[in-house]
Amino acid sequence: MSLREKSPALLVVDIQKGFDDIAYWGGARNNPDAEEKAAQILKAWRTANLPVFIIQHSSTEPQSLLNPAHPGFELQDAFKPEANKSLIVKNVNSAFIGTNLQAQLDAQGIDTVVIVGLTTNHCVSTTTRMAGNLGYHTYLIADATATFDRVGINGEKYKAETLHLTTLANLRDEFATVMNTAQLLEAL
Repeated sequence: MSLREKSPALLVVDIQKGFDDIAYWGGARNNPDAEEKAAQILKAWRTANLPVFIIQHSSTEPQSLLNPAHPGFELQDAFKPEANKSLIVKNVNSAFIGTNLQAQLDAQGIDTVVIVGLTTNHCVSTTTRMAGNLGYHTYLIADATATFDRVGINGEKYKAETLHLTTLANLRDEFATVMNTAQLLEAL
């Protein structure tokens, strides 16, 4: 059975203009082609007329680049929802908390979700964990997600790629099937 026969929904998490400011988020990031891969997947989803949910983070912190008062809140151009399509605005890490995402998925009989977006170790991870915990067959696309360098509790620096791979390792098999864009499109 192909993935398409499972009628999967695509969740595009927080691909917003504010993430273009790499210095603000940690100084370096991995997967520079993540948005390109996510756009490729989004195009395939739309061509197949499969459900798409665009997720947008609305930070409650006034200084955040993802606060609605800041231009960084805006979705990147390739990820704006089509007319009359689902936009889920959230203000916490999970796309399921404080939104009607689960109700929309359930109303459409969707039990399979594919997740792409930013950032791997924050909103993507939290949304993936919750999707798995809620019983959805969850697929996380490794090369269509990315993150930034982080400073640890003792001032040590953790590289984005290490954080990305560690997050994927933590999510793999327990919460989601982890694959890359080529594998996903072949399965579709």
